[in-house]
Amino acid sequence: MSKKLPTRQEDYSAWYNELVKRAGLAENSAVRGCMVIKPYGYAIWEKMQRTLDDMFKRTGHENAYFPIFIPKSLFEAEEKNAEGFAKECAVVTHYRLQTDPDRPGKLRVDPAAKLEEELVVRPTSEAIIWSTYKNWVQSYRDLPLLINQWANVVRWEMRTRLFLRTAEFLWQEGHTAHATAAEAVAETRQMLDVYAEFAEEHLALPVVKGVKTPAERFAGAEDTYCIEALMQDGKALQAGTSHFLGQNFAKAFDVQFQTKDGGREYVWGTSWGVSTRLMGALVMAHSDDEGLVLPPKLAPIQVVIIPIYKTGELDALLDRIRPIQQGLVERGILVKVDARDTERPGFKFAEWELKGVPVRLAIGARDLDAGTVEAARRDTREKLQLPLADVVASVEQLLTDIQNNLYQRAKDYRTAHTTHVETYDEFKQTLDATGGFVVAHYDGTAETEERIKEDTKATVRCLPLHEADEAGTCMVTGQPSARRAWFARAY
Repeated sequence: MSKKLPTRQEDYSAWYNELVKRAGLAENSAVRGCMVIKPYGYAIWEKMQRTLDDMFKRTGHENAYFPIFIPKSLFEAEEKNAEGFAKECAVVTHYRLQTDPDRPGKLRVDPAAKLEEELVVRPTSEAIIWSTYKNWVQSYRDLPLLINQWANVVRWEMRTRLFLRTAEFLWQEGHTAHATAAEAVAETRQMLDVYAEFAEEHLALPVVKGVKTPAERFAGAEDTYCIEALMQDGKALQAGTSHFLGQNFAKAFDVQFQTKDGGREYVWGTSWGVSTRLMGALVMAHSDDEGLVLPPKLAPIQVVIIPIYKTGELDALLDRIRPIQQGLVERGILVKVDARDTERPGFKFAEWELKGVPVRLAIGARDLDAGTVEAARRDTREKLQLPLADVVASVEQLLTDIQNNLYQRAKDYRTAHTTHVETYDEFKQTLDATGGFVVAHYDGTAETEERIKEDTKATVRCLPLHEADEAGTCMVTGQPSARRAWFARAY
């Protein structure tokens, strides 16, 4: 194996970047700010995608696909949304290249092939989707309209990092239309709950559900709900958002419906999404200085079996291992037998540890003769002797234990790094000393929010839904405060 990873304590950013590359998740591409998601990384994303897609369909949503190109006039129709994304937009102006007469063998944009209207490369799809909904919605009978799409988007980020912030990334975006505001708000909250359930039950990642302040709200939304998670360096990461759009996009694109009593009303909208940023969360929340630590529910390989043998014994040993492999497969467990004869067991141990496989079984003829199998847990690096007679059931339980342990470990970390403070000095000291979530009163004004951000680089992550209003005094201005907000430095 190559040299050890940087440690989290030495350089968390370098540790993350190196781990993503060395574990075979992703690498930088030839296009600045874009990434190549490698097969092992994409396999994890596929498991996320399949799980979420099933959850969406259980809540009545259907998948569709809309164009990546958005006419500039449509993009401009909802003013706040357009302004919010304008600086990140990539724009197509021409549709053809031609041979450059001044540089043989090179191409240039054909000046005669300029588009009549410039096309924005999709940074988000509200504009193109709501312009389509105008044709799909005529009557209350057409509502609710519950659509999701799996797509890529382009946001021309200047500072990029694999998975966390790239110029192009993969995501899903739901866009729904409803007859009433109450229905749309209920949809927004429902999808937030779906995201929280997915994060906690599959990523083993505890999250705080809350609502964003106006300064942090999605451009064009009336309210933005979010789930916020805490990484091992004490920084927060926004893991998913769900937006109540009100009638803003319906009015911008004239999406009206005939009511039951024959009147005409604008529909009420929502949009919601998660992206490959969840891959970054998965890496940062659980992994250690030896490599990835993957929750079993999202691991592409849940169990790796490494035969321990002497020259000439491999084939016979594989025959004895095969019933164990088959028994695990029949329980729906994803198993790989690493039968390479080109690498020593120690190399294989280190490689699969780097890749975060939850359970490793090292099996030799002596172990089988003795009726035992050696298992190693990736989360605790503990080695166990499992009885051969019920090894399949033992491994199945071990995977459940690992999933639960990762969640509890992350939750314990969050609890230990969530601090309630009363004064601005305490706030700043806590951020510098321990990081994490800092829960404090502030007066709710954009001016105070901006001052805190400038002073400390911390932002209001959310106004949590699980906490009741609590009157107090703003830690900065001394003005009245209706409730506490959760602050953190964030990705």
